[in-house]
Amino acid sequence: MINLFLAVQNGINEIPTQITNMPLQTEQVAEMNLWDLALKGGWIMIPIGLLLFFAIGVFIERLIVINRAAKEDATFMNRIKDYIHDGKIESAINLCRANNTPNSRMIEKGISRLGRPMNDILVAVENVGNIEVAKLERGFSWVATAAAAAPMLGFLGTVTGMIRAFFDMANAGANVDIALLSSGIYEALVTTVAGLIVGIIALLCYNYLTAQVNVVVNHLETHSMEFMDLLNEPTN
Repeated sequence: MINLFLAVQNGINEIPTQITNMPLQTEQVAEMNLWDLALKGGWIMIPIGLLLFFAIGVFIERLIVINRAAKEDATFMNRIKDYIHDGKIESAINLCRANNTPNSRMIEKGISRLGRPMNDILVAVENVGNIEVAKLERGFSWVATAAAAAPMLGFLGTVTGMIRAFFDMANAGANVDIALLSSGIYEALVTTVAGLIVGIIALLCYNYLTAQVNVVVNHLETHSMEFMDLLNEPTN
């Protein structure tokens, strides 16, 4: 009887040790990165991604060009004024060509028209200014297209995804479950989100570039008026 009691007591003491030595089973949580999520969107994610890279590429390229055009030499107009007053027209033209900016090219055109009526000079200066602005805005239409097309492609993915989900549901008959519908629902939601994100990014890029060009346009208008005032100054 004593031996039986000791055996039971030893068994009870060993239970916590066995429980402690048992491996802990943790619940595995599913993880998904952006790449896996993009793959859920299907083939429509390809044109959406291309629109994103294209819009960003045009944005960076145009931003570099606009920043170069916005750089100004603080002494440029004063030197032009001195050259014109001294009758050094060739030196003024060489200075414009050395600067090689939209502003300098505009002023160069005005200098080349000296001796003609003031209205002809003004028209020539304004035409060059419009051409320079058009050069700065080259590629803007593509960014605007990306801003408009990306959400539309996302909505297209929404429709195709829902069609796919209903198609799978119809084929499954009575064996419909959420796992069967998940691929179509993923496609519908992921493409919508991706299209909206790309559209917002492209729209912000377009508006920022437009604002930067407006700054350059204001500088061109200011310098053109300053140049015309210079020609209208009375000579001593």
